[in-house]
Amino acid sequence: MCGIAGIFHLDGRATDRDTLHRMTKILAHRGPDGQGLHQQDGIGFGHRRLSIVDLSEQGTQPMTNEDGSIWLTYNGEIYNHLDLHPELEAKGHRFQSKTDTEVLIHGYEEYGIDVLHQLNGMFAFALYDANHKRLWLARDRIGIKPLFYGVFENTLLFGSEVKAILEHPAARRELDHEALDLFLSLNYTPAPYTLFKHIRQLMPGEQLVVQAGNIHLSTYWDIDYSQPQITDEQIAQQEFERLFHDAVNKRLMADVPLGAFLSGGVDSSAVVSSMTRHMPQEMVKTFSMGFAEASFNEAPYAKEVAQHLKTQHYQKTVTPDLADILPQIVWHGEDPLADSSMVPVYYLSKMTREHVTVALAGDGADEILAGYPTYLATQWAKPLSFLPHHLTQKALAPLSTLIPISDEKISRPEKLQRFLQGVGLPWQEAHAVWRQIHTAKQKQAVLHPDVFRHSKLFETYHTYYAKSRTNNMLDALLYVDTRFYLPNDMLVKVDRMTMAHGLEARVPFLDHEFVQFSAQLAPNLKLNGRVGKYILRQIMKSRLPTTTLTRKKEGFNIPVSKWLREDLADLLHDTLNPTALNHAGVWQPKTIETMLHKHHHKQADYGYQLWGILTFMLWWEKFV
Repeated sequence: MCGIAGIFHLDGRATDRDTLHRMTKILAHRGPDGQGLHQQDGIGFGHRRLSIVDLSEQGTQPMTNEDGSIWLTYNGEIYNHLDLHPELEAKGHRFQSKTDTEVLIHGYEEYGIDVLHQLNGMFAFALYDANHKRLWLARDRIGIKPLFYGVFENTLLFGSEVKAILEHPAARRELDHEALDLFLSLNYTPAPYTLFKHIRQLMPGEQLVVQAGNIHLSTYWDIDYSQPQITDEQIAQQEFERLFHDAVNKRLMADVPLGAFLSGGVDSSAVVSSMTRHMPQEMVKTFSMGFAEASFNEAPYAKEVAQHLKTQHYQKTVTPDLADILPQIVWHGEDPLADSSMVPVYYLSKMTREHVTVALAGDGADEILAGYPTYLATQWAKPLSFLPHHLTQKALAPLSTLIPISDEKISRPEKLQRFLQGVGLPWQEAHAVWRQIHTAKQKQAVLHPDVFRHSKLFETYHTYYAKSRTNNMLDALLYVDTRFYLPNDMLVKVDRMTMAHGLEARVPFLDHEFVQFSAQLAPNLKLNGRVGKYILRQIMKSRLPTTTLTRKKEGFNIPVSKWLREDLADLLHDTLNPTALNHAGVWQPKTIETMLHKHHHKQADYGYQLWGILTFMLWWEKFV
């Protein structure tokens, strides 16, 4: 796992070494073990190294082939590189290291850009082919690793993080109002957007080729829900176990200490359970983080699983120094991302890195196996979709105000309000509504009239539904969440917060072969009655505590609303003062002032909305 950055002058002029150095150095947190630079033919490649496989100097990047005609700067892990290595040697390729990096170089020599179809892993890389004057950028199928790019003044810039691109003097920092609309809707900025108008992200499973002055984007992989379904439960369980254990085993590849995040939920617990099949239980290190607020503290559940599986368990209860830590989290999150669960993941990653360099995580199971309660809510609301939405909102929405505001993890008023917002909408749009933070009406109220045009949320969701290639409602929802929500929120959070501490996170549930298999499972093997992740729970019945399998999904949330009224109150009001809001030029300060007042006095709960606006303003101060 590393950080990459680069410059490619389309007119062939030489790159500036000092600028390349700054672009690379700012990613030092992603690769604390060393830095490398290479310049040639109008390109400049930078690399920050986090040594995981082959810790020797032979693993240094940027890396080249024998004659120096191909150069690569690469971030990620190719888990099947040990299988590809002998195949390539048999074809005459000679290796100087044991790294997966060199497998990618020789694989390109042998197969060209089609080598992508040979790879099993997470990655983002840039490869320069001097013989063909070709620059090639690619991002892994699921979008586990990030890659940003922008074209300024006939120069293509790229990096693992936006901040690397911003180090180049040609990079412009013009705000993208379309992206801002989506950010307020979701509290994250979905690819291909960033909040910078001229900086974009490669999409999951996408590649970019620059040759002869032309830039060509294409998709090389997608999930296929049109394949024949697996309906036999016994056959499904056997194949599930084979693929899942293989995915976990592949991700134990490392020349450094590794462990696993353990929340006490079924997903991370299943990963740890599988780890104990491939290595001695007492050698499996697990890590969990707790908070003082009892309803938000999952550490006891994690401890129960750790004792059941006999792992070497580490846990800590923290009282976050929020005013100090939140600006740091925003700097690392940068897109920006206003997912409040970044706070516990930040602390968890910090603690974990004190003991290991690699941590396996359970992310992705909810999206591919129907673990979120929104899937059940969609089924409940679908029969009501014939009702006029404006009438249902007028008639039903006031009901949610009868229940007092609560600081519970997921309060009853919040659940009711979110559900009622979707009643009377087509199921595709109801699902989007249950994901949204600011409604279209709220965005119109908080954004300056020159900024707000119309909400693109439904339009964006429908774009993804059109790609799903399935007529089944549940599978369409899973496709959208796996291709849209997962890589733009959940995986961004994990990547940025682990990389903030030089920790590599690996996600077995997102092995692309396992993801495709899950897409072919009959819907009732994923959501069975009211039970999500049904097949996973059935398989884990004999391996995990009953409480782990039956406990309701809660997520890695924090008491946002309470913290904004208490611990973060000063930072919130100082940052969202009228002068600062006016200076940003996108807000209506009086509306936000009213929100602050009502939230502080518990007249309304604007926790997630204010968290997003606060995150944006902290981002604005740091990056704009």
